[in-house]
Amino acid sequence: MNRQPKVYVTRLIPEAGLQTVRETCHARVWEGKLPPPRDVILREVADCEGLLCLLSDEINGTVMDAGELRVISQFAVGVDNIDLTAATARGIPVGHTPGVLTEATADLTFALLMAAARRIPEGVDFVRDGGWRTWEPLGLLGAQVWGATLGVIGLGRIGTAVARRGRGFQMRVLYSDPRRHPELEKELGLEYVSLEELVEQADFVTVHTPLLPETRHLIDEGTLRAMKPEAILINAARGGIVDADALVRALEEGWIARAALDVTDPEPLPADHPLVRMPNCVVVPHIGSATVRARNRMAEMAAENLLAGLTGERLPYCANPAVYERES
Repeated sequence: MNRQPKVYVTRLIPEAGLQTVRETCHARVWEGKLPPPRDVILREVADCEGLLCLLSDEINGTVMDAGELRVISQFAVGVDNIDLTAATARGIPVGHTPGVLTEATADLTFALLMAAARRIPEGVDFVRDGGWRTWEPLGLLGAQVWGATLGVIGLGRIGTAVARRGRGFQMRVLYSDPRRHPELEKELGLEYVSLEELVEQADFVTVHTPLLPETRHLIDEGTLRAMKPEAILINAARGGIVDADALVRALEEGWIARAALDVTDPEPLPADHPLVRMPNCVVVPHIGSATVRARNRMAEMAAENLLAGLTGERLPYCANPAVYERES
């Protein structure tokens, strides 16, 4: 590039990628802790050719038409905050960061499962509040993970990685997915079942589907009532997959035992939300990919996508590859 193209970056990301963007582009970066307001994004992209954004930014046709964007690069694997149809219609490739956060998110998923099963947050609070006076035979009894039944909803990269961890604990692993995976069934000893069968049989139900119109509130009142009273729900995918109001009732009325959430709807949850206050619900602030290694690689991939789009090259990690068919 003979001149430096103008780009807008909607949040500080790791220097592993941001440094490259700053060195090769005329980059304006929003440095606030909270996402930039919509009017700021519209103003900032007005003279930009590239946009590097986050899940918390709503990027629709109005934003795309506010400037002369040639590429949108998302610092995340999911792109449900971006109108892909509008981007493709405008010839704008959209980049994302698939694959790199698989193991980190699977680790966090299993950490949530273990924390909820063994009531770790409750134990920490119990000690901090001065409640630990002696060893109690009936104190903070939780669920055993070893040999239990794990139900995985969505057997993509992360769902498969979680299933592998479950097998390491000698768990019986059920999965429900739009398509069957016989090779993984054979390799890992997985059992393919319907969603209805999965929620009825599993001791732990973990969600790993994308947020689509057909998966919004996939976990609703009917699903929660069908689960075992001693079951535990884990969601490290997208908050909107679980009906939060139904989950509150499920936990209050004992339809299920506990829940552990890395994602919520809305996100973030207000500090006074019932799910935050419930002792049988673990909520953490969307930290599934929050390891140094994963976030650094995400930043590198986001920069690679951005620079490829600005130079007219095909994005190495494109979320709307149909944009290239449109050009041909």
